[in-house]
Amino acid sequence: MTESRPFHFVTLLGSLRKGSLNAAIARALPALAPAGVTITALGSISEFPHYDADLQAGGFPAPVQAMAERIRAADGVIIVTPEYNYSVPGALKNAIDWLSRLTPQPFAGKAVAIQTASPGLLGGARAQYHLRQSLVFLDAHVLNKPEVMVGQAAAKVNGDTLELSDTGTREFIATQLKALAALAAKVG
Repeated sequence: MTESRPFHFVTLLGSLRKGSLNAAIARALPALAPAGVTITALGSISEFPHYDADLQAGGFPAPVQAMAERIRAADGVIIVTPEYNYSVPGALKNAIDWLSRLTPQPFAGKAVAIQTASPGLLGGARAQYHLRQSLVFLDAHVLNKPEVMVGQAAAKVNGDTLELSDTGTREFIATQLKALAALAAKVG
């Protein structure tokens, strides 16, 4: 174990696509976690309706409440997302909008790491910066370094098994997970 106590992190996936490169990375995380850290996936954000204050007035949808409770119970969150049009996918932004309206705020004081993957060279860098802006409002403690931006991700994921196969990428992500554990120890 890297810290004095065990940690449990959850992953929030910003992609809905079955063959998602980002989903492949998210699935690899439990095996890359340092000793004493467990990682499990949150439910799909596809179950969230489009945010609407009128709908909220009638009560928060069960999938929103369930995800919020799992985030609150976790020591940290790993957001793994693609970049759409130089920003965050609409489905992820929608999920954050829903989660932001709950009290107590699930992300407040929580250690958060961001990972992006893209077939392009930049690996989703612009999405990370936009996502960081939203997380500031939510009072999350976002890990600054190392930043995981997996460029040319299609060459790093096995197309047949949809598993993250690139050794260097796996090692770098493992380094970030160690840093997230250290951040969780500081803020927790």
